[in-house]
Amino acid sequence: MIIQKTREQIELMRESALIVSKTLGMIASEIKPGVTTLYLDKLAETFIRDHGAEPGFLGLYGFPNSLCMSPNAQVVHGIPNNNPLQEGDVISVDCGVLKNGFYGDHAYSFEIGEVAPEVKRLLQVTKESLYVGIREFKIGNRVEDVGNAIQKYCESNGYGVVRELVGHGLGTKMHEDPEMPNYGKRGRGKLFVEGMVVAIEPMINMGTKNIKQLKDGWTILTADGKPSAHFEHNVALIDGKPELLSTFDYVYKALGIVSNEEEEFRNTNFTNLHRL
Repeated sequence: MIIQKTREQIELMRESALIVSKTLGMIASEIKPGVTTLYLDKLAETFIRDHGAEPGFLGLYGFPNSLCMSPNAQVVHGIPNNNPLQEGDVISVDCGVLKNGFYGDHAYSFEIGEVAPEVKRLLQVTKESLYVGIREFKIGNRVEDVGNAIQKYCESNGYGVVRELVGHGLGTKMHEDPEMPNYGKRGRGKLFVEGMVVAIEPMINMGTKNIKQLKDGWTILTADGKPSAHFEHNVALIDGKPELLSTFDYVYKALGIVSNEEEEFRNTNFTNLHRL
């Protein structure tokens, strides 16, 4: 059952989402060759708690850390460790927080130093597909309209779209209805309703769509060992249109990137709040 949120609840969710956004921005300032993912994880936990929130992933379903950190062929759910990041790596950093009873949860894939052009393009297309999907999150559409748009965009660029892992509804639980796959057929799935909040998160592989799991019970890898990319936003349905609750602005500020990619998903009534 889809749980619709009030405007007040959505603003509480925006607060949670923005703490995640700020955490990812902090990570962007610290992530570089030679740094370990476990070090970054500890920084994130401290940062989240200092902002009056709790790490949303720590202990969730038994997960041992505050961040999911998944380099190169790891798709998602990588466990932070003491292996230093290397020049040319890419890594998905997925972060969740809990504040005021509501979760925020989104992700960004970072380049470590100079990466190969074909890997850079994978990240670019995956991030573009996120916004292609968000545009379909509107009144009158259904769940698989979003997935279909993401799938077509990524497959037309020659990439594999993971089937076994999906986005999800978000609220007082980390995972609510509906599941939000990154593939599908137009006109299928649950109908979108005003006040719903979802996490849309393309997980896209350079090669095959197939995946496998490590014996740790968490880490997901591409079956062919080729790189994967992952980007995620939290989006509310307000006045029939998608409204971003999360932002990559803090990441971009840390990395010196200028972008207006989020502007079309910012309701003018909420712009000032979004910039907090």
